[in-house]
Amino acid sequence: MSPNNYIYFGGYPGSAAYIRDEPRWRNYVNGSLIEPSIEKDILMMTRVDKPALLKQLFHLGCNYSGQILSYDKMLGQLQDAGNTTTLARYLEMLGNAGLIYGLQKYAGQQHRRRASSPKFNVLNNALMSAGSGYTKAEAKADRSYWGRLVESAVGAHLYNTGHPDCNLYYWRESSREVDFVIERGKKLTAIEVNTQTASGLAIQHTHKRRQVLRYNIHSTPTPYFQLLFVLTQDATPLSAYGSRLRQWMAKFHGVATRYLASYLGWYRMIDHLGQNVTPTLFFLMSLGKTRQFQQLITT
Repeated sequence: MSPNNYIYFGGYPGSAAYIRDEPRWRNYVNGSLIEPSIEKDILMMTRVDKPALLKQLFHLGCNYSGQILSYDKMLGQLQDAGNTTTLARYLEMLGNAGLIYGLQKYAGQQHRRRASSPKFNVLNNALMSAGSGYTKAEAKADRSYWGRLVESAVGAHLYNTGHPDCNLYYWRESSREVDFVIERGKKLTAIEVNTQTASGLAIQHTHKRRQVLRYNIHSTPTPYFQLLFVLTQDATPLSAYGSRLRQWMAKFHGVATRYLASYLGWYRMIDHLGQNVTPTLFFLMSLGKTRQFQQLITT
């Protein structure tokens, strides 16, 4: 499955056979995945006083995946919504069932996290696409919606594959926002997801002396996605890596943007292995026969 197909159709194995027939795929996701998950995994296993409200909340969360929505606004959009405590409990149930998760805002004080407005994130993009009314072509044409799909795919991956010791949040302050914040103990890593058509690498400084490294994680003829890592604490390793990379790139007196990903793969291998690299290992990596690094020629 191509990255664009994964972003739109999600990663449910059973639905993969129907992606060439979008109406049939949509019916399968809605009828064979979503409804049984809600009915059997939640309603039959847990006491839910307002099952219709829970289903409304699920569909609302899918429509707003990748966006922050306060509980007060939810109350205004849902029928018989009750109170915010009920909505928070139902959202937790949906997360435990592997459907949709509400990220808390990262804050130093625990009570501020609990009081924050949740940011919806589907845990499989099929849940977002199946009820959107968009075909894949229409979704790609709407850059704002496609950007939310990409962000949701990254969020779902971080949540589904995260280490048990890690907590996932978002961060927002005025007009500044970071899509995801990963907390493990006292260490923080922030990730900003962007969809762009330009490629390249840039190292820049932002407010409060944070070090930022921007780099491509996939390159296709269509808009791909980048990860913007913000190291909010010890940025020394990143700064040192950037310095070594600039020194190594200087000898080429500039490189074509279309080949930049290959140069970065080449440098990652040299920086990690140093003098231990052999012609055989270099050849195998260039062909993608080892998964230790990104493939050097085709990225």
